[in-house]
Amino acid sequence: MAIVKRVADLLPDIVSWRHGIHAYPEFGFAVHRTSAFVAERLREFGCDQVVTGVGRTGVVGVVTGKRAARNRKPKVIGLRSDLDALPIEEATELPYASKVNGFMHACGHDGHAAMLLGAARYLAETRNFAGTAVLIFEPAEELGTGAQAMLEDGLMERFGIEHVYGMHNLPGLPIGAFSIRQGPVMAATDSIEVKIEGRGGHPGMPHQCIDAILVAAQLIMALQQVVAQNVNPLEPAAISFHQLQSGGSQRVIPEVAELRGSMRTLTPEVRQLVKKRVSEIVAGIALVTGAKIDLKIESSDAVVFNHAMQTELAIRAAKDVAGEDNVLETPPVLGGEDFSYLAEARPGAFIWCGNGDSAGLHHAAYDFSDEAIPYGTSFWIKLVENTLAA
Repeated sequence: MAIVKRVADLLPDIVSWRHGIHAYPEFGFAVHRTSAFVAERLREFGCDQVVTGVGRTGVVGVVTGKRAARNRKPKVIGLRSDLDALPIEEATELPYASKVNGFMHACGHDGHAAMLLGAARYLAETRNFAGTAVLIFEPAEELGTGAQAMLEDGLMERFGIEHVYGMHNLPGLPIGAFSIRQGPVMAATDSIEVKIEGRGGHPGMPHQCIDAILVAAQLIMALQQVVAQNVNPLEPAAISFHQLQSGGSQRVIPEVAELRGSMRTLTPEVRQLVKKRVSEIVAGIALVTGAKIDLKIESSDAVVFNHAMQTELAIRAAKDVAGEDNVLETPPVLGGEDFSYLAEARPGAFIWCGNGDSAGLHHAAYDFSDEAIPYGTSFWIKLVENTLAA
């Protein structure tokens, strides 16, 4: 049980890559600088293939082991990292803090990319495995569309991937620890958009108006009761609203209000129930208030589901790096991850890597911990060497 010795030697380079990516965050599919940097490193390491433009701006590197497989076809596994940042103004004052106003790596994708690059360098040097490791660098994870774009470009078929793995850092989990579980890990997410059209007018004559803000308030309160009153309390689910836009003057009751939020669930049955109740409540509030309410529900991430065999392989690799006591069983969380689509396309597993006592994900003061890099990089290496053993 230990980090891979060569990873300790490579650590200064990996940290430097991480800081460089962090300083120039890019959003969504517009990760041109980051993708170019990743592709350049993969070519420099001597990967057998480096393919750019997969899913618009995704990058794929391929490394084939030099050991001979015995009595079976060589296996091919995919290791996935994300590349994109978030539209948040950084508040860390670090020497490598974001140089791009309004954007920062607030979810640790800089660290994820650097760790997978470190593993790529090691694997290309040693090739101490039988089979093929496919290194997947995905854009637009925060939009929930990057994985689908890569799949539509034939990711699994073009590179022959048989199963796939993802890793994400977790603030609050100690450095050097991992957590994982078999079954549902992260939630299906559905976006909610509501447009309310009432009747505007004079604040002194509210009886002649249909106040769009008041309708929005009623709707928010009513929808908050869906989880409490309709969903089994033993089944995780959440509805939240993130935006309310309306009005423009202190002297006018507004005619229009717009709401945006999300629903998060862990099973298809609860997902369908919540969608049904949201639609019914919206229709009921429209009837009671006289407002016209348009509701749009769009699916984003599916449930991240860890398959049994792949989970066991990930646990074994994590224990090889961190020791048995530092590989924990995690409860499911209601965050979303578009790794879900990769694990629907091929059996897979998703694991958490400790980021220690840091600010939370998507927070302006967050920073990926460089101390986590040796553990995450070593995990990828052990996963490849164990899974693709001769």
